[in-house]
Amino acid sequence: MLQIRVILILSLLIQIESFVFNLESGRTKCISEDLYINSVTHAHYFINGTASHNYKISARVSDPDGESLHYAESVEKGEFAFTATKNGEHNVCFWFPHFDPSIPPIPIEFEWRTGVAMNQQISNSILRKDKISFTELELKKMEESIISIHESMKNLREREEEMQMLNQSTNSRMAVLSMLSLFVCLGVAGLQLWHLKTFFERKKVI
Repeated sequence: MLQIRVILILSLLIQIESFVFNLESGRTKCISEDLYINSVTHAHYFINGTASHNYKISARVSDPDGESLHYAESVEKGEFAFTATKNGEHNVCFWFPHFDPSIPPIPIEFEWRTGVAMNQQISNSILRKDKISFTELELKKMEESIISIHESMKNLREREEEMQMLNQSTNSRMAVLSMLSLFVCLGVAGLQLWHLKTFFERKKVI
């Protein structure tokens, strides 16, 4: 059980989404990531291949309440970095700024990093942009690791409590059902005895 918990915690500390998808004109492609509060995230996206010379895309990042965290219109590529201020799903949506049925599906390469893996690879330009010093970055990495471990352990405790409550509830119901079954059996046995006694009395056997 301890090994399973350690593996689960380590998997939560390193989250990387990197893939290529096709974006069609007139349709919106959205990707969501469940982030903890105060977790640092960084992502970059770009049109893959030679199509980048002919087409532009738009992108928007929003928090669980729908507030915009990043917006770019008519670009070939872009990136964003922020510290989550709320727990929950953060969404990234891509679309063409102008609908054109003649545009074929365009491959978009997207990489989204959160957790320790992201913190180890934040570029110097992002650090200068956000004015985060090396010491502050290390503190953020430590803080995020502690928060992730705390949230993971909290979720495990909550699940354990739920299982205990479910077991107690099941045991209570089984005890009630057993007592009810016993009373029913005793009642049926009593009725049978009474019926037999009445029958024999009518037949004057006893």
